[in-house]
Amino acid sequence: MRRALIILCFIAVGVALQQGIIEIPRHWAPWAPLYVDDPITPVTQLKLKRLNDNREACLAALNTVPESELSYTPLADYVPTASCPLSNVVRMQSSSVRFNQSFVATCPLALAWVMYERHSLQPAAEEIMGSRVAQVDHLGSFACRNVYGRESGRRSEHATAEALDVAGFRFENGQQITLLNHWDNDGATGEFLRAARDGACDVFGNVLGPDYNAAHADHFHLGMRGFRLCR
Repeated sequence: MRRALIILCFIAVGVALQQGIIEIPRHWAPWAPLYVDDPITPVTQLKLKRLNDNREACLAALNTVPESELSYTPLADYVPTASCPLSNVVRMQSSSVRFNQSFVATCPLALAWVMYERHSLQPAAEEIMGSRVAQVDHLGSFACRNVYGRESGRRSEHATAEALDVAGFRFENGQQITLLNHWDNDGATGEFLRAARDGACDVFGNVLGPDYNAAHADHFHLGMRGFRLCR
């Protein structure tokens, strides 16, 4: 009897949703399109993962950013090296920040970056550093290699352009900080870097930094695989 009631409840909720009797906010609805300015919720990462094989929907989400606040170029699928084909990728030139150089990223990675920047990075910069981020210095996104460059083992997220390694930030007021020099700082710079790490965990599938191991002492690895792996 109890099981039947539960089933009936699910059916009733499903009908109510279909008929529009119950409305779920777009940012909580897994089936709804993703907009970059929607609040970030636990559903956001699921929505990003759904875009891995849906280029059209991913580009549509990127295009919810005003043109003046994002510069990117959609790229056709290609094979830069024989064992590392790239698909559903774009080249990121700039967003609300400059980059030390443009980079190739899967469309979901580019979208995750833009959402992270707008919802977490810039608010933390203004609150803690008293200035917005003007430039992000990164170590790259694509490298056809295994994890840690080992001769054998699983492929790195960088082999499919699904991760970006961020090494430092330059601010509009002229301040410049790096993970290597400021992660352990007890003042504002260290606080900002930790806030930047924590905010990234809400959007990216995995975030690895100096607290993880020595290999990440000088950068944040912002990757799309997994779900809320934050170290």
